[in-house]
Amino acid sequence: MKRAHIPPDIRAPFARYSHAVEIPAGHRLLFASGQLGIAADDRIPTDIEGQTTLCFENVKAILASAGMTMQDVVRINSYVTDRVHLPGYMRVRDGFISEPAPASTLMIVSGFAREDFLVEVEVVAAAP
Repeated sequence: MKRAHIPPDIRAPFARYSHAVEIPAGHRLLFASGQLGIAADDRIPTDIEGQTTLCFENVKAILASAGMTMQDVVRINSYVTDRVHLPGYMRVRDGFISEPAPASTLMIVSGFAREDFLVEVEVVAAAP
């Protein structure tokens, strides 16, 4: 079972994430490439919530192909194109993650390969 670390002598996380997640010995690791908010039919929602949902649905599909679930995610790296997208991104993300919350980094970037994209999500997962 993964173990979250949130030391009491440093500032608590700003949002729903852990400062660190410890992976027990003997676990398989999966490193997923960044997923964009694009559907299999090339549809790209125009809003952050729609794109974030697709990012995490894509992540779930990748995890399933390895016999894993979102509960196995130990780290999330996310990138959004504007601070205005943070609340929508975090609202959707929080619906996909479980406790203990994974370690997480969220960065604001100038853009992606296509202007249509507002968010990209990559994960690391670990399972027995």
